[in-house]
Amino acid sequence: MTHALLWPPLLLVFSNVLMTFAWYGHLKQPTWPMWMAILISWGIAFFEYCFAVPANRIGYGAFSGQQLKVMQEVITLAVFGVFSVYYLGEEIRWNFVAAGLCLIAAVGFIFIPGR
Repeated sequence: MTHALLWPPLLLVFSNVLMTFAWYGHLKQPTWPMWMAILISWGIAFFEYCFAVPANRIGYGAFSGQQLKVMQEVITLAVFGVFSVYYLGEEIRWNFVAAGLCLIAAVGFIFIPGR
């Protein structure tokens, strides 16, 4: 597997783990003042960008912009699914699984050659 095919998905996984904590990690800290949640989230988001920007720059050319975006969205939802169960203590219901299967289909469609 070439550099441009391997690194973007791996970097996007790291990026999405960080961004999930930036966006939702503070939900387990309801006593934090809003300004603290925002500053901590921004601090985490800086490091998220350190993975997301290289992922897209390395991957563009081997993947189209549309393929990179769909890949990122599916990774985001997969990471959030794990996060919501193990960090937030939420249940995965049947409709979440059905939606995930639809997203897998979306990935399949976006990678079918257009011509």
